[in-house]
Amino acid sequence: MTGDHYFSETPSSEAKPRRISVTLAGRSVELTTAAGTFSPGHLDVGTSVLLSHTPPPPPGGDFLDLGCGWGPVALTMAMLSPHARVWAVDVNERSLELTRQNAAELGLENITAVTPDEVPDDVSFRTIWSNPPIRVGKNELHGLLERWIPRLDERSDAWLVVARQLGSDSLQRWMAAEFHDGFSIHRAATSKGFRVLKVRHHGTPRTDSIETV
Repeated sequence: MTGDHYFSETPSSEAKPRRISVTLAGRSVELTTAAGTFSPGHLDVGTSVLLSHTPPPPPGGDFLDLGCGWGPVALTMAMLSPHARVWAVDVNERSLELTRQNAAELGLENITAVTPDEVPDDVSFRTIWSNPPIRVGKNELHGLLERWIPRLDERSDAWLVVARQLGSDSLQRWMAAEFHDGFSIHRAATSKGFRVLKVRHHGTPRTDSIETV
């Protein structure tokens, strides 16, 4: 047994690459995954819910997939918006290499898979899609969101999927309190035990920061 997690920077476990079939952006594809990454055997339910309940991204600009794993979210955004630049961000080097490999195999040249510190400070995002790493712990998760949510462009949205049993409702309340100045947070969808949370950057202070549907 190893102490690897999907948020380990350099997994020490044997990669054991495998091929899986998934449907992304309406396209049936075969991709490579490996041990030591998030959900290597299949497209996990949370990511599936996110992709099913998030509207198409803008036609261009810089996009962020926060916690890309082997790449399903970044690949989807890149296929839907071929003129965008998709930043696939993860701390796990094995995940980044798989995302690069899968993007190359699909002929997607608009994905840049990098560690968080490799994203230039002057880049802001037209959209952020994320199945965030809840299991890193509350403090780490909050720090992650405090770092990236403020980098949304004005009049742009972030979409996060979080399991209800892992604290989606408390995370929604925390974000509403933390990002109260110029942002609004609401629950956009509920499916299969997951919430999809929408964060809107309005650019002007709002008072109606918590909504549910």
